[in-house]
Amino acid sequence: MTEDTYLVLEVANLVIPVMTGIYSKELNKPQPLRFDIRVWLDIPEHFDADTPLEESKNYMDLKHAAERLCPRDKHIVLIEGVADALIDGLMAEDGRVQRVEVKIVKLAISERGEEIGITMSRRRSA
Repeated sequence: MTEDTYLVLEVANLVIPVMTGIYSKELNKPQPLRFDIRVWLDIPEHFDADTPLEESKNYMDLKHAAERLCPRDKHIVLIEGVADALIDGLMAEDGRVQRVEVKIVKLAISERGEEIGITMSRRRSA
C-alpha cells in the first residue's frame, strides 16, 4: 500500500451490545456501543470491469467480522480493549489489511445526543 493507492472499506453506525465499563452500573450487563470502522486494503493497480471480488473485499464481510470479533462473553474494562480486539482480529483475518480505524461511541452515557467515545487507529507493523 502506498500513500495514494489503497481502498478504504467502511461500516458506520453499527450497534453491538458489549460488556464493558468501569462503573458499577456498567458491570454485569452489556451496553450498546456504536462502531464506525475503516479498513485500508492493499489493492491491485487497477480495477477493470471484470475484476473479481477476490481482488477487493466484500464490505458485508467487514460488518459480519465486526459483529463476530467484538468480545461478548467477557467483560472488557476499557472500550480501548474492545477496539484493539476488533483491530487485531481484522488484521489477522486478512493479510491485505494494512490499517484499521475504529470509532466507538458509548450510547448509554449520552445525556442529550452527545457522542462520547474514542477513535483508535493502528497500522500493520512491517
